[in-house]
Amino acid sequence: MEILTHFEDHILRIQINRPDKKNALTVAMYTEMAAALNQAEHDPAVRAVLIHGHPQVFSSGNDLQDFITHPPTGEDHPVFKFLVAISTATKPIVAAVNGPAIGIGMTMLLHCDLVYAGANARFQLPFVNLALVPEAASSMLLPMHIGYHRAAELLFLGEPFTAAVAHQFGLIAEVTADGDELRSATAAASKLAAKPPAALRLTKLLMKKGMAAAVAKQMSEEGSHFVRQLQSPEVAEAFQAFHEKRAPDFSKFS
Repeated sequence: MEILTHFEDHILRIQINRPDKKNALTVAMYTEMAAALNQAEHDPAVRAVLIHGHPQVFSSGNDLQDFITHPPTGEDHPVFKFLVAISTATKPIVAAVNGPAIGIGMTMLLHCDLVYAGANARFQLPFVNLALVPEAASSMLLPMHIGYHRAAELLFLGEPFTAAVAHQFGLIAEVTADGDELRSATAAASKLAAKPPAALRLTKLLMKKGMAAAVAKQMSEEGSHFVRQLQSPEVAEAFQAFHEKRAPDFSKFS
């Protein structure tokens, strides 16, 4: 199975389990992750959620071949259902990251409450490089959290950045020694699971309610642009270049 779930001590653990493909996400995997998050939301026994990948990789983002075969066409698509589920979750979400966290592997972390990353974690937001636009309301949340110019550097250039930089920008809670990120994240999730659950949920609600409507609106607008851009000649060139392992040529576009 490519998404594994395990419930113990009031923590629902969700593991991305496709290491042979660098944990690239498919439509089926989005469906399973959304279902797991919705299960956590409605099960009173669940007090915290822990998301992690493998020691070598968190997620390399979308599986491009699956994405081409099953492109998102509207807000009922599994990828958007997953984004709604993670962005509206009322219970605390903790993430453990090591290795690559690319595309949605990075933007989903903006909706996690505590993120622990190993020193060798590498983050990247390559949407523009693929002729796409950001998702998960990252085009709003990143400038809000780290300032416009830092966000522009990450989103426009789409280059990798380290766990140390992510921590400096306030995007993650802690950089751990390699291999310790899951241990730290599990310890944090255990602490959260021992807290008074109603007080914890209300505190999260109070912290997020001021921007909840704006996040939903931005996510919807991003999704509309994303779907339209998928049909563009720019994306066709970017995806073809990716499969041919060459640099794309955007010189003919305006």
